[in-house]
Amino acid sequence: MLPMSNVSSSGTPMAASPLTRAVLEIDEYAAGRGWDQPARLFALVDTAKLRRQEPRLAGQLGLDQDDAGKAQLTPIEQDELPAGTPLDKFLGTVAWPDAVVGCALTVERLMLPPSAEASVPTGLNDKQLAKWVAAHPERQEVRLTVGVLRDGSRESAVRLREKDSASEVLTGASLVPGLADALAATFS
Repeated sequence: MLPMSNVSSSGTPMAASPLTRAVLEIDEYAAGRGWDQPARLFALVDTAKLRRQEPRLAGQLGLDQDDAGKAQLTPIEQDELPAGTPLDKFLGTVAWPDAVVGCALTVERLMLPPSAEASVPTGLNDKQLAKWVAAHPERQEVRLTVGVLRDGSRESAVRLREKDSASEVLTGASLVPGLADALAATFS
């Protein structure tokens, strides 16, 4: 947990990188919508460039003009992901215009502790494995928020449903490497 002197009123660490701040902003936004939500995809744009090139849109988004000199990222939620399409297949269809400097995704999943890996039955298809995980007594419901930039930077935030508090969100660049790889591939 961060000391309160290093945390803004929104719960975002003040000393964090722009990508960390954006990922935590998206996590906070998703938390405000509650649990059992669909995955959400966000474009990340340079806030200062957005203000210069699209001042009307920046005004609609309520971007603070006082921060114009700071390097910031503004998350812009994209259309809802198509229902029934596997996430990896959907991400394989995404391409971003040059104005988008990064992207982020928030998605809810069930996770098991590493100690449960040895007990996973072999030969299960994806549907059977999902059912087995859902029934496991040590499963944890989590919200994963992962962001990547064109320059290769990555950040993740993990929120456990049982510890649903901004002060309990875990962050790190390599917490969800597979999802970060899939998001980075949208810039290839």
